[in-house]
Amino acid sequence: MFENLQERLERSFKNLKGQGAITELNIATTVKEIRRALVDADVNYKIAKDLTDRIKDKALGQEVLTSVTPGQLMIKIVSDELTELMGGQAEEVNIKGTPAVVLIAGLQGSGKTTFSAKFAYWVKSKNGRQPLLVACDVYRPAAIDQLKVLGEQIGVTVYSEPGNNQPVQIASNAVAYAKSNGYNVVIVDTAGRLAVDEAMMVEIAAVKAAIKPQETLFVVDSMTGQDAVNTAKAFNDRLNFDGVVLTKLDGDTRGGAALTIRSVVEKPIKFVSRGEKTDTLDVFHPDRMARRILGMGDIVSLVEKAQEQYDEVEAQKLQRKMRKNQFDFDDFLSQLAQVRKMGNVKDLLSMIPGVGKQLKDLDIDESHFKRIESMIQSMTPEERANPDLINSSRRQRIAKGSGHDIQAVNQFIKQFEEMRKMMKSMNKMSAAGKGMSALNAIKGRR
Repeated sequence: MFENLQERLERSFKNLKGQGAITELNIATTVKEIRRALVDADVNYKIAKDLTDRIKDKALGQEVLTSVTPGQLMIKIVSDELTELMGGQAEEVNIKGTPAVVLIAGLQGSGKTTFSAKFAYWVKSKNGRQPLLVACDVYRPAAIDQLKVLGEQIGVTVYSEPGNNQPVQIASNAVAYAKSNGYNVVIVDTAGRLAVDEAMMVEIAAVKAAIKPQETLFVVDSMTGQDAVNTAKAFNDRLNFDGVVLTKLDGDTRGGAALTIRSVVEKPIKFVSRGEKTDTLDVFHPDRMARRILGMGDIVSLVEKAQEQYDEVEAQKLQRKMRKNQFDFDDFLSQLAQVRKMGNVKDLLSMIPGVGKQLKDLDIDESHFKRIESMIQSMTPEERANPDLINSSRRQRIAKGSGHDIQAVNQFIKQFEEMRKMMKSMNKMSAAGKGMSALNAIKGRR
């Protein structure tokens, strides 16, 4: 995401390369390039100009330390200003109450229903609450069915009233149902609408007045840039929502909406959503996003994702096996599954400082992991538990069973053995670290 903006900003910083100090002359060119980069990223010109004016003033007012180059200082200043532009710090969503009611509003096609399910999963898995999804989109064909399918996937109940086309009544009844059935977070998914559709705007305002939500979230497609910002402002004038959700962030190469929506609407971005999977929802951290825009990675988010999958009991068990050189294919399969649960591998690697740019044109084939899984699953339980049993004839059978040629099987087993030797010599590493090492060992030799 934000690839175009990242490249342009990197080029602008090169103007300061080799300079011994920041001066009016050399900073002018850099600031001009930053402003152009922001405008090309679909940032409002006035916001871009105000931002770059502040950057220039800060840069000229600071001494460049002997241990820091002018370019490095400039990156720090730009990072700080981008962070402030996007809100400064993460904002919590209010899910306190018995029940807490959260109203979801958004444009047609913004990913609002998918977000509702993702948010329910986040509430359930990260906060230990019992959510109830409410289907109030009575206009879009199959909208209720879509929410029910998503609810079933994440194990969350969906409240609906077939035949009732009154969203205000459905929402009110759902809150009463939640109170009497032990649900402590009610998530009301409403119909997608256009800001110019007066009747629909009146309706959602009536829903809000009836259920008095603790939190109203406006869902917007980040790829629509300034159109998203302008629409959010129109909705906020009517709804006075509490926060913004940016969806489809994985497809946003420019970043205009993420950078400017806070300053225009004066409401925080609370969540960002990527892809279709229910676990691709993240709390929005302005400082982390600024670092990623500048190609500085996001190691904090990477560590958090790893910790979510970290099982201390299993890690200790695995560490004991590794010390005895007993790491087997079942252990490897388990570690691979944990890494895959963390998300898209290319996204994960891009969080490592300095790696994102190197991955720009690299196609990381996720099917590679499926091939490995199919080979392991074609082994017998004895073979998975004791890799030394796998001789030539067994390799032939594994190749046939997994649908791969014998060369692919030989290559994988060779890599696995090399990895076991490496792990034996590094037995003091944590189990989480070993899981990542397992992934890197396979990836690095493809």
